[in-house]
Amino acid sequence: MSATRYAYLGPEGTFTEVALRTLPEAATRELVPMVSVPVALDAVRSGEAAAALVPIENSVEGGITATLDELTTGEPLMIYREVLLSITFALLVRPGTKLSDVKSVTAHPAAQPQVRNWLAANLPHAVWESAASNADGARLVQEGRYDAAFAGEFAAATYGLEPLVTEIHDAVNAQTRFVLVGRPARPAAPTGADKTSVVIWLGEDHPGALLELLQEFAVRGVNLMLIQSRPTGAGIGNYCFAVDAEGHISDRRVGEALMGLKRISPKVRFLGSYPRAGVAPQDVRPLRVGTSDAEFTEASDWLARNLDGRG
Repeated sequence: MSATRYAYLGPEGTFTEVALRTLPEAATRELVPMVSVPVALDAVRSGEAAAALVPIENSVEGGITATLDELTTGEPLMIYREVLLSITFALLVRPGTKLSDVKSVTAHPAAQPQVRNWLAANLPHAVWESAASNADGARLVQEGRYDAAFAGEFAAATYGLEPLVTEIHDAVNAQTRFVLVGRPARPAAPTGADKTSVVIWLGEDHPGALLELLQEFAVRGVNLMLIQSRPTGAGIGNYCFAVDAEGHISDRRVGEALMGLKRISPKVRFLGSYPRAGVAPQDVRPLRVGTSDAEFTEASDWLARNLDGRG
């Protein structure tokens, strides 16, 4: 395995590259652009790269399905870090292009919901075509395939383009969440401000089936930060659920919730426990009474005393 290589959704000039360069260790790694999320994650599986940074969620449209599906299927991988990046787009064009010249635009599919209103107001007749990434859209504009691309303004210089319009965003304070993914290993030690990600498969379909899964978290005071259904591919009505929960797998409440899920779900895939981006331990909401590690230990000791007659 190449311990010095980090893959990312490329080509050069993507928001993913910008997010990756915010990690301190990126300064000492070879950063390798990949053509798609599956290719970036397969580079980790094969040992071509030690880790890959890929987008997993944005604040406008929710989960990035390509990443969620890739983490759900295939050889298991684990999340070790997350990065939050504020997103604003520029309309990149070849030098000399005017807004009235733009008849076709391109960008990553996840960008479209973030610029849809601007596009309807300013380029209502422009034809939209999806690209593998926003930077790849800029490359296609450079090659003359399209008139303009929505991408980060920083990508203009890389592809010899000009930002015709900047600060484009339908939603103020839009953010994208990226995750650093590697091969499975022992999770990092808890920080006090952690997140645990799992995928849970629904068993036999019956009234309250999903509620039974969610109750494993609720009764132990584990707050859910994201839950998203994804089809399993086994037919209509067959779903699994990607879940982000507050806490670390080593926290008693989280660990016992995962054990509860394992008992009632046909399959549970652990995707990692890792520090929450931009959150310090003092910022985490107080635990509900009865859900701290100390209280779990006290209850376990009480049960043991009663089992051996010392109650």
